[in-house]
Amino acid sequence: MGLSSFFSNFNLADFLITVCAVILALSVHELCHGLVAYKLGDPTAKNAGRLTLNPLAHLDPLGLVCMVLFRFGWAKPVPIDMRYFRHPRRDMAIVAAAGPVSNLIFGTLCVFCYYLLVLYAPATAFLSAMATFFATLAVLNVGFAVFNLLPVPPLDGSRVVGLFLPQKWYWKIMQYERYIQVVVMLLLYLGVLTLPLAYARQFVMNGIESFVRWILL
Repeated sequence: MGLSSFFSNFNLADFLITVCAVILALSVHELCHGLVAYKLGDPTAKNAGRLTLNPLAHLDPLGLVCMVLFRFGWAKPVPIDMRYFRHPRRDMAIVAAAGPVSNLIFGTLCVFCYYLLVLYAPATAFLSAMATFFATLAVLNVGFAVFNLLPVPPLDGSRVVGLFLPQKWYWKIMQYERYIQVVVMLLLYLGVLTLPLAYARQFVMNGIESFVRWILL
């Protein structure tokens, strides 16, 4: 039984599970940004109270709605002050990568939990609900990672790609970050990005599921 089967028959009864999974995925993502920045010398996130899994510290209402409806979204960005970094561009790229990487790791762990329940646990209503929760959490984490790795500002992928761009190009692109953000939002609203992102998410999910099944079966 693949994880995608849960979403082909998605209904209102799954709404609460989805919201809980979204909140957890977003909180882990932002917490890891802040933790890595703190380890690299920037206390800004810590001073702002963002080194926490408390969802109230991280959630962006519009990003939350997009995650629930489209499986792609964002949280309130963790404040980062690059002046604390010894190597600003490199360290910023590491901080940016920490969010999507944490979601991929978290998503993989959720796939493990899902298959352990489906393959080896007794069939009870509670364990079935837990399997649904882990499936939802896995797909949302992977979708969140894929979306944030897009190489366009203000998404994390732009910081990672920026490490390999000439410095003058990088700062020039960052000047237009707000305008690019509006364009990305418009493309999401019009559904232009929905299919490519869904294919990318499914490709990653298939790889994770194959890896987990190889270990467990």
